[in-house]
Amino acid sequence: MTAVVDRWNGARRCNSRPSRLRLVDVWRVGVSGLRARPLRVALAALGIAIGIGAMVAVVGISASSRADIDARLDRLGTNLLTVSPGSTLFGERAKLPVEAVPMVRRIAPVQSATATGKVNANVYRNAHIPSARTSSLAVLAAQLDLLPTVGGHMSTGKWLNQATATYPGVVLGASAAERLGVDRPGGRVWLGGQWFSVVGTLDAVALAPELDSAALVGWPAAKTYLGFDGHPTTVYSRSVPARVEDVRSVLGATANPQSPYEVKISRPSDALTAQRETQAALSGMLLGLGLVALVVGGVGVANTMVISVLERRSEIGLRRALGATRGQIRVQFLTESLLLSLLGGTAGALLGAAVTAAYSGYQNWPVVVPPWVTFGGVLATVPIGVAAGIYPAVRAALLAGYSAHGCRWAGWVWPGVAQQVGQRRRGESSASSNACRDRAWSSVTSWWSRRALSNQSW
Repeated sequence: MTAVVDRWNGARRCNSRPSRLRLVDVWRVGVSGLRARPLRVALAALGIAIGIGAMVAVVGISASSRADIDARLDRLGTNLLTVSPGSTLFGERAKLPVEAVPMVRRIAPVQSATATGKVNANVYRNAHIPSARTSSLAVLAAQLDLLPTVGGHMSTGKWLNQATATYPGVVLGASAAERLGVDRPGGRVWLGGQWFSVVGTLDAVALAPELDSAALVGWPAAKTYLGFDGHPTTVYSRSVPARVEDVRSVLGATANPQSPYEVKISRPSDALTAQRETQAALSGMLLGLGLVALVVGGVGVANTMVISVLERRSEIGLRRALGATRGQIRVQFLTESLLLSLLGGTAGALLGAAVTAAYSGYQNWPVVVPPWVTFGGVLATVPIGVAAGIYPAVRAALLAGYSAHGCRWAGWVWPGVAQQVGQRRRGESSASSNACRDRAWSSVTSWWSRRALSNQSW
């Protein structure tokens, strides 16, 4: 302590230059300032973490969803087209000709074509359910090449073949099997007033969701047992990917040459593309909400730093008395604000990545967290920290400025100094002013010694 006092007295006599802080000193002082108030720092950092975490999670979940849709499109293809009957001029439902499928197969780029036909029948779990209660499950006649054309897969059992397509056998879609309580082949369902054996059940079909809530019967069996007229209600065609639009332009006239304007042509993969675009728009809106949360977190950091300045006026005065400049005081509080924001940003980035991984795993999506959003989210806290710390840093430097006016700083810089020294009067001489400063410094160093002996860090 004696060495410190002698050094300060020598610096006064020699009118030495202001002290300098190394970068490591700035870092150490900033960390010590945050460690002194852990609960307040944690709550302030939480606001930043919520904002950054929301942004990272929104972008990550959106990217994971897009990756899943892209994978499904790559797996299922975008070259599937469907033809269904529209309406006549009189508003009645039109019909596709019986030979629609063979005619579609004649189009050169078409690789395969198949169809389903609506059957006027209902399916129930047993025969005790009144027929007036419709099950809202469709009964469809299906051709044998339906499953490979639409990209469907069996969940249990087997698909229809030449044998099972001619007798009362049925394949249930994923939703139909769940609603009827059938989870394995071998059971029976009451269909069209007679029993049909369950041959198998389907997985969900992404490009043909109408099959999920349907009971599929072989085309010949539907004609024999259910009075099916043979007119298809949906024709599915797979084409060469590069020629899809060419096929689409002639598909209506080929499927129904007599009334080409009474058909509707659609591309099931367009629904997945539209879903992707909708999710992108929704992600943009949620990202805006994340930015709002980040700004609110920045306000919380600024409030914390302002309160810190008010509580640490004594520390600021002591640092000024030991030779710290106003610029160094500003740097100290700016450093604390930056460290606080970076702490919240890092925690938020980790939180957002964890939420993305958890939600994507729950949805069976690939986990995609773009590196740019992780690092960008952390770097975004830098301007937030600077903006939140400018006012408190400037205010702290202005408070410290009272040390340049002799003993006027004593009343607020250090408790007890005012009683020992008193306020300097306007007409006081230079010698009296120097004596005042000496007594003030003696009080400061005495307090510092007591704090050092009690192992309390300022």
